[in-house]
Amino acid sequence: MKKNLMNVKAVFLALLFVSQISNAQKNFVVDVKNPKAEIQPTMYGIFFEDINFAADGGIYAELVKNRSFEFLYPLMGWKEPNSNRHSLNLKSGRAIPITKSGNVSNKHYIRIDVNDASGYSIINEGFRGIGIKESAKYDLSFMANVASNIKHVKFEIIDEKNNPIASNSVAVIGNNWETYKTTLTASKTCAKAKLKITFDTSGTINMDMISMFPEDTWMGRKKGLRKDLVQLLADLHPGFLRFPGGCIVEGRVLERRYQWKKTVGSIENRQGLVNRWNTEFSHRSTPDYFQSFGLGFFEYFQLSEDIGAEPLPILNCGMACQYNTGELVPINEIAPYVQDALDLIEFANGNVSSKWGKVRAEMGHPKPFNLKYIGIGNEQWGKDYFDRYVIFEKAIKEKYPEIKIVSGSGPSPDGEYFDYGWKQLKKLKADLVDEHYYRSPEWFKENATRYDNYDRNAPKVFAGEYAAHNKAKSAAMTKNTLECALAEAAFMTGMERNADVVYMTSYAPLLAHVDAWQWAPDLIWFDNLNAVPTANYYVQKMFANNAGTNVLSTTCNKQNITGQDGLYASTVMDKATSEIIIKIVNTENKAQRINVDLKGAKKVNEDVNITVLHADDLNAVNTLKIPTTVVPQQLSVKAKKKGFCVEIQGNSFYVCRVKVN
Repeated sequence: MKKNLMNVKAVFLALLFVSQISNAQKNFVVDVKNPKAEIQPTMYGIFFEDINFAADGGIYAELVKNRSFEFLYPLMGWKEPNSNRHSLNLKSGRAIPITKSGNVSNKHYIRIDVNDASGYSIINEGFRGIGIKESAKYDLSFMANVASNIKHVKFEIIDEKNNPIASNSVAVIGNNWETYKTTLTASKTCAKAKLKITFDTSGTINMDMISMFPEDTWMGRKKGLRKDLVQLLADLHPGFLRFPGGCIVEGRVLERRYQWKKTVGSIENRQGLVNRWNTEFSHRSTPDYFQSFGLGFFEYFQLSEDIGAEPLPILNCGMACQYNTGELVPINEIAPYVQDALDLIEFANGNVSSKWGKVRAEMGHPKPFNLKYIGIGNEQWGKDYFDRYVIFEKAIKEKYPEIKIVSGSGPSPDGEYFDYGWKQLKKLKADLVDEHYYRSPEWFKENATRYDNYDRNAPKVFAGEYAAHNKAKSAAMTKNTLECALAEAAFMTGMERNADVVYMTSYAPLLAHVDAWQWAPDLIWFDNLNAVPTANYYVQKMFANNAGTNVLSTTCNKQNITGQDGLYASTVMDKATSEIIIKIVNTENKAQRINVDLKGAKKVNEDVNITVLHADDLNAVNTLKIPTTVVPQQLSVKAKKKGFCVEIQGNSFYVCRVKVN
């Protein structure tokens, strides 16, 4: 009897040991021999909206705020330290805004009356200061005509203590408008510099378009884009660039909607506009937020081409933002809006003899931009939207049947508006349906199976705006934590697994100035000198740089890996490189050992190259002061005959690449 009890105990201990091994190791089976859906080249893209000083003060490298005096208050951004502007006693002098006669886009300039040249100056504050780097060169230009006496205009870049760190003097002559140029070289680095203008004698001068750019811009283009920010976008290898938004497409009222035709041609003649985000949020009011449109539709198309992304412009559909006024263009007055869409396609793709193709060519790009997609409306909902959408669709498809149209499903990922929108778009057999979701990390993890049961014959999905928002009490406290990034990665494995349904995806918003933002979280944060990618950025990069060509089935216990024990996974093959790429997210705080069985592979390369995004603290964030808290690390493991084993750390995202035959 005692012997039997000992045998039973031994068997029990053996079974317990086996159970512990089973619990400690998960077996992932990847079906290598049966590639499934093709992954679209547009699968992982970027969404640009001019929010958070993303354009002026951000990626558009202009350093002078309100360079052409077109803000609501023409001298906003400019200060005259020794001038009593509102007194009849002018003291040292003053600047007076002048309105030009006639129907012109650039309506204002300033007349500067200098009474005491030793005491008068006018200073531009920049966009929360001006970022200046030691030894860097800065191209300054301005338009002027001399009314009396003044012979030289002196420009100085001054630091926070008003000490000059760069200067140059420009001779001016004549009472005709002329454009003048000079170059300033900085003697030190300063994040909050200003531009100071003084004059050699008393007199009167008229000035306009006072502008300063770093010489070192993206691709060296004069008056171009900020190099470090564009490089971060290029490093994502995005499949598309959606622009210019977002809610700024709509405007609070239709008069202030985004109109692409006002953003092309010479920058001097582009008509500026107050940014709709300037006072949208009471906790982050930014009344000095305007759009110069130096970054206009031509530059967006050019940027798309530079970084290898398909351009995806979004146009107003005759509706102002429904969160604001919801102002509507009557159906019988919608024709000009539709014509704008047709003209935009001609601007992008038309030959140089067409009206708008000629405009593109005159701006320096005779070759067409090869536009394939266009979005009608941003985040509209209800019957009013679809009454207008069908008119746009009919006109575009009749003239340009090859163009794919992006349509909206409303502002939320579910609910009455969402259901109604999808019902209508299925009837219309739409090309792509834009879905938006800003939800908690828990929502993203719980919805990793969202697209598993979508209708395979329905319109394809464009996940145009999404981001996980943590449990902060207000948007002012919401941060780009590792927890949010991992939740997004978990959700993205579900989008990738369903690449036959989901054709395009993009995180939102893209950029945010640390001193001038309205919305958080955001993919990339920056100040006047530096930029920091977030953990969310690295998740996007790890997916986009490892997109592959086809989905492969990946299972554990014959089930998709969608949150069991906190694990999420998807796998793709890259036919061009003969590689299998498996993405694994571990949202648990403990390490888990994974055995990957590459079922059907005849030969597996010995080395498995792995990229890991991990931190012990789920609340970890990257900041400008400490930018490397959560960054990808590289490691490798040795494969066995038909697979490999890897221990996945807690709170981590792994991308494993291995060559197979």
